[in-house]
Amino acid sequence: MYAHLDRPPLDSAALSKALVYEGSLWSSVQVVPVTGSTNADLIAAEAPEGSVLVAEHQDAGRGRLERHWISPPQAGLTFSIVLRPPVAPSKWGWLPLLVGVALCEAVRSLGEVGAWLKWPNDLLVGRRRDKAAGILAEVAGPAVVVGVGLNVSTRADELPAGATSLALAGAVTQDRDTVLRAVLRAVEVRYRSWCAAEGDAVGCGLLSAYVGFCDTLGRDVSVSVPGGQSIAGRAEAIDSSGRLLVRGDGVLHPLAAGDVRHVRSVG
Repeated sequence: MYAHLDRPPLDSAALSKALVYEGSLWSSVQVVPVTGSTNADLIAAEAPEGSVLVAEHQDAGRGRLERHWISPPQAGLTFSIVLRPPVAPSKWGWLPLLVGVALCEAVRSLGEVGAWLKWPNDLLVGRRRDKAAGILAEVAGPAVVVGVGLNVSTRADELPAGATSLALAGAVTQDRDTVLRAVLRAVEVRYRSWCAAEGDAVGCGLLSAYVGFCDTLGRDVSVSVPGGQSIAGRAEAIDSSGRLLVRGDGVLHPLAAGDVRHVRSVG
């Protein structure tokens, strides 16, 4: 039995049967009741490509900039995947953006709800475009481990200010098993295309897809960058390396990392 009838546990065997087969990118799918960090577990295990680790509850999860990501048990999808791309490491920075595109595609298709990306890799959903998911990628030798935290059935009283969930946004599909399968399948399609293009985000259509989903472009923004500096200006474009181009004080700033705050509505 599980504690919440409206929050059934994920079935590791069913997920494996659906996703792990000859020719699939996914080599294993494991669901654990609780762990500190799915990213840290996969890095420590030096897991092979295609390994998927899902935690029903993560009590030491990290978001970008070392923020904590906390979700009630079985209310969301907290998982990490291992990728070992046969692509120059200089292009690996596209991987969290690639996963963001796949996540956005899956949520729009299944949930029939508005979904966008806040650069670099936050998922925004619903009329208010609040944050429903975050993505964290970490390089571990020849591998990249990408972690996703997606709020699915999380209630308003279980969320911090400015956050939302698929349920609160009115998503048609809120079944975690269905959503996870859709996200992983979308990641596989995008990843195989990107690898076949040798990491060329323009050639495989990844850049245009990201730009189409990006809610940051066209806005006035304030970006806190590593080192404590803040860059203010208009977010004009995403370049072929996945950097955000912000024009401020007559200077175009190419930003590879940073925490973005939207300060103006588009339109």
